[in-house]
Amino acid sequence: MTDRNPEAPPEVLFSAVLKPYRSLSPRGFALLLMFVAATCFAGGLLFWSQGYWPITAFFGLDILAVQFAFRMNYRSGRAMEIVEITPDTLTVRRIAPDGKQQDFAFNPYWARFEVDRHPEWGVTRMALTSHGRQLPIGTFLGPDDRDSFAKAFQDALARARAMPDHG
Repeated sequence: MTDRNPEAPPEVLFSAVLKPYRSLSPRGFALLLMFVAATCFAGGLLFWSQGYWPITAFFGLDILAVQFAFRMNYRSGRAMEIVEITPDTLTVRRIAPDGKQQDFAFNPYWARFEVDRHPEWGVTRMALTSHGRQLPIGTFLGPDDRDSFAKAFQDALARARAMPDHG
């Protein structure tokens, strides 16, 4: 006899939402873009006053290039991974910057969590491996975030393995 209710959702032992870190806030981006625009405008005026007016167009292109680069950076920052461990399932949901989702499911008893560490830089790579499949996780995290995630995830995976009924 089991004491679990079949209609009840499984107990979540661990849940983490992994997102890329972006150090520049949208307000900071606006200030940076205004600074770049003011600098380019001043440079453009200088060249215009010297009679080199065609060069001013290149200053405008600089502003557009900086804006495009940061917009693409912010777009890639919308990617995320949702990692969840229940007694029976380890799931990773990847959400791409365009909103497309991929779900990966593992048995927590059989899944191996591989962590590569460098003596100077800390955790450099994390991956889940099971039955010949390998899934890198947290590739966009910084070293400190990878280290704290790896510790918490390993502890939760050990708790899930210690529970009975692994399917």
